[in-house]
Amino acid sequence: MMRCLIVTRVAAEFADEIERLAGAEIPITACRDAEDALAAYTDEQILFGNPQDIAALLPHMPTVQWVQSSWAGVTPLIDASRRDYTLTGVKGVFGPQMSEYVLGHLLAHELKINGRLEQQRRRRWYREQSGSLAGKSLGIMGTGSIGAHIAASASAFDLETLGLSRSGIPVEDFDVVWPLAELDSFLARSHYLVSTLPATPQTDRLLNEGALAKLPEGAVFVNVGRSNVVDHAALVDALTSGRLAAAVLDVFDEEPLPEDSPLWEAPNLYITAHVAAISHPLLIVPIFVENYRRFVAGKPLKHVVDFDAGY
Repeated sequence: MMRCLIVTRVAAEFADEIERLAGAEIPITACRDAEDALAAYTDEQILFGNPQDIAALLPHMPTVQWVQSSWAGVTPLIDASRRDYTLTGVKGVFGPQMSEYVLGHLLAHELKINGRLEQQRRRRWYREQSGSLAGKSLGIMGTGSIGAHIAASASAFDLETLGLSRSGIPVEDFDVVWPLAELDSFLARSHYLVSTLPATPQTDRLLNEGALAKLPEGAVFVNVGRSNVVDHAALVDALTSGRLAAAVLDVFDEEPLPEDSPLWEAPNLYITAHVAAISHPLLIVPIFVENYRRFVAGKPLKHVVDFDAGY
């Protein structure tokens, strides 16, 4: 029987959900962190959970044949030296949370929520008119399941949805999809820009000083993908100069963000602690259970990650 170690801070919750869906079919050991998992390891073939901890464990667990990530991003495992196993990711479950996060911040910007709260604290009758999303263009870097869900949700606000992908192949829910080779033209049309891109050599600092300068004056940038896509020094400069009206970052090169990071002081930059989408067991466990049954039966797994592509 194929045995599994669960490695995540909320391992007990994942274990409970696995038991609810599969009963005793899947033998599991729940571990809160890498230290617990290393102590519990008895030649398990499967690891399920946090890629950061799992990347540290793999060199010490030669029997592992399959890793199921509980995160959308798998960068720690892509960067790890060991690749002699099957890695599967999570797709199709984070779209609603990401859409709420992105559109919530864009609405807050247009409605001037923060300014109104500040004036309320000062007991001032603040009558400046709100803006509107309607009639503007939302550029979404990445046309996968998350990007497509954001695009579909944005259509309810009469936003034009522009996608960016390597190929530029049309995708449902996007009004237009641009190829990466036409990045400058895509940026020039994007009043709001959202990145859902993975961390790959091709996406590294894609949004540098020159690229950010292509955005319309007063654009808003939101990053819910990986942090490597944007040059943070250039982003701070664009915010300080006022060329960008605002930015929202949920992902960073180093997490937690160091106290001495210039990002903390950047004007109109909203920082959240990698919380745009949470890996709830109710969302993730069904994917694992289905893949477990496929693995045991010798069938192809769903959402296999290409180590070279990075996703």
